[in-house]
Amino acid sequence: MSTATPRASDTRAGLVGRNILNKVPEVTVYFWIIKILCTTVGETGADNLSSRYNLSDATLAYYTGAVLAVVLVFVFAFRRYIPLFYWAGIVLISVVGTLITDNLADNHGVALHTTTTIFGIATIASFAVWFAVERTLSIHTILTLRRELFYWVTVLFTFALGTAAGDYIAEASGLGYWKSILLFGGAIAIITVAHLRFGLNAIFAFWAAYVLTRPLGASIGDYLSQAKKDGGLALGTNTTSYIFLGTILALVLYLTVTRVDESPPDPEALPA
Repeated sequence: MSTATPRASDTRAGLVGRNILNKVPEVTVYFWIIKILCTTVGETGADNLSSRYNLSDATLAYYTGAVLAVVLVFVFAFRRYIPLFYWAGIVLISVVGTLITDNLADNHGVALHTTTTIFGIATIASFAVWFAVERTLSIHTILTLRRELFYWVTVLFTFALGTAAGDYIAEASGLGYWKSILLFGGAIAIITVAHLRFGLNAIFAFWAAYVLTRPLGASIGDYLSQAKKDGGLALGTNTTSYIFLGTILALVLYLTVTRVDESPPDPEALPA
């Protein structure tokens, strides 16, 4: 029986073998489509819950936050990415982030530019702490519970930031919904070109686009659901939410069967 001390490379290989796959999906076209659909549901779903159950945004945030916590227990319990649990978590985080921002603005009188600043600082702080502890912000290295916690906390802040910034630009500035769609969609396109053609850092480009998909999805949701007199298409929050939830479910089932978005870990940034 050999008594040789295991090499670092052997330990890292064993870590990969135990986890097999990264805990978040590969960044494919499916990822971005579902992400935008989720952000749209976050906007229309939060509005729909508020109008249907006549509860305060704070109360709804507590309830949906509790459901989110249960879903995240399942997310953390599995050693690999499970599309159904992961995307259920993203939908719920989108709803919770919207409710938190709306509660601060509508019920506590906190101005949208203030909430944008607050959540902007919180998002930057979460990135700073995450990097200080783990030395990477790559989503290809979500292999430990601690990194999962950093990831999901950061995602929550990005959703809250995107909601506040999107509402501020679309409503407080009077830009309107369809113009906001063009604005945020154009910003994401610029980031994409900067990354693919001019070498913009991949991690920075990903998170910048990730933040911007929140106000993009919210603007799409508002444009489809709000009354025509307010610049929307008057589909209503109920219809819009069901359409997008159905589309999300169909795509998630497809990914569950095909497993085309499973992401292998990055061997260059594994935990020491």
